[in-house]
Amino acid sequence: MAKGLKEDDTPDVIMNQSVADFMTPIGQVIYARPDETIGMCRTIMAKMGIKCIPILSREGQVEGLITAKDMADFGLEAKDRGGKQVYLRDISERVGLSSDTSMADPPIYLQAHLALEQAPLFVNIGVAELPHPYKTENGCGMNHRDFGPLEFSTNSDLSEDAHFVTTVHLPDEKTKKMRDVTYVGIADGVGSWREYDVDPRTFSHKLMDECSNLLQEATVPQLKADGAEKFRRMIAPAEVLSQAYERVKNENIIGSSTACVALFDNVRHQLHFSNLGDSGIIVLRHIDSDVAGALKRNRTTKREERKSDLRVAFISQQQLESFNHPYQLGWTGRELDKEETSSFKTAKESCTTSIHVRRGDIIIMATDGLFDNVEVDEIAELGLAWEQRNGFIRAGDIVAREQRWAMGNSLTNISADTVAELAEELCECARKRSLDSTIDSPFALLAKENDIMWSGGMPDDCTVVVMHIVGRAAGDVMDKDRQ
Repeated sequence: MAKGLKEDDTPDVIMNQSVADFMTPIGQVIYARPDETIGMCRTIMAKMGIKCIPILSREGQVEGLITAKDMADFGLEAKDRGGKQVYLRDISERVGLSSDTSMADPPIYLQAHLALEQAPLFVNIGVAELPHPYKTENGCGMNHRDFGPLEFSTNSDLSEDAHFVTTVHLPDEKTKKMRDVTYVGIADGVGSWREYDVDPRTFSHKLMDECSNLLQEATVPQLKADGAEKFRRMIAPAEVLSQAYERVKNENIIGSSTACVALFDNVRHQLHFSNLGDSGIIVLRHIDSDVAGALKRNRTTKREERKSDLRVAFISQQQLESFNHPYQLGWTGRELDKEETSSFKTAKESCTTSIHVRRGDIIIMATDGLFDNVEVDEIAELGLAWEQRNGFIRAGDIVAREQRWAMGNSLTNISADTVAELAEELCECARKRSLDSTIDSPFALLAKENDIMWSGGMPDDCTVVVMHIVGRAAGDVMDKDRQ
């Protein structure tokens, strides 16, 4: 109608135009699920500027509508919403769709997604780590001259980074059924503790060990008063960090580190994580520009020139006190007096986030040794090369990939066998970029923004954990037969 008014159409012309000319095409309809929250729907309405959302079942049928008026009227009596007389007169004959009513056929990409959405997902994990290139048993050189005429260090035992990966059997929070849950964590010990004759590795390694210990202990059933067995509930990542941190302090282990702990929920297709400091997580996903929203669409490269639609779908938030001074968990050996202040943080101050993951996603958790030296676009390029080399994606054809999935061919065993290769390639790339003085790294660019003259890369320890989301568990016999 606004268009008609601008073009000086008469009211009759405006009101007699066909609805089909103005309706939202099926491929652009924003919908919600029956099990999602009112808060989620309200957020979507606010962001999209819409006042009505259809509620779509997992089978692709419209089960109802949620409107801004529904939420505005929540808790009011009938008379305050117009009364039954108005309802009977104007609305009653329009209420109710037949049970077999459904939307027009969803687009092909959505049909495949809906068919697969109910199934649980699985994760294959690969880990790689490299120490600072100038690190030895006796310390760490500032440059190649300090290090001497030796081969660059490759002994991961020298690294101040630490990690853990563990799968535990715990009860589901909602269904109470026992199921496997995968936890992953990384920590980056602060090297400046060497100045106080403290080994920076001890704190970060003990923190990750205690995270793993806590989770393993949670799988041991405890006896209730009536003699029945009781398992511990699924533990949130921030709580894992908090309890592990208290254990480290109780053992009087001096030091500090950044930390990131994640939980993969394969039933609800979610990754929950808590990140404190400048380690982090990125999610790589194939996002087809034909169906992507405006924020996800590649606007800088012509479609015919694109090698792939694999792009960064999510980047976690870093937490810094100032440049190169990340948030840390730490312990000096004593509790501070009330008048004293500490730069150390607690687990509750971590950035805690939950994100929806999809089959085919590549999730990369890493310490700052990766992100300080390798641009996210180059990380995506390495991820794509790994996918293409192993046949997970061919010529960027997402539809062909989903057709392969629908036929039951997940290639999960190939993923399990090769995912560590991608982690190693990312580590090696970070090492190479950190030693390159000819190109400014992300660290150097940020340093200059903070009036610090720095060129080239930033040599550092580097740990990379790659999680590849797949549709079948590694070792699945049915999938193995199809590869």
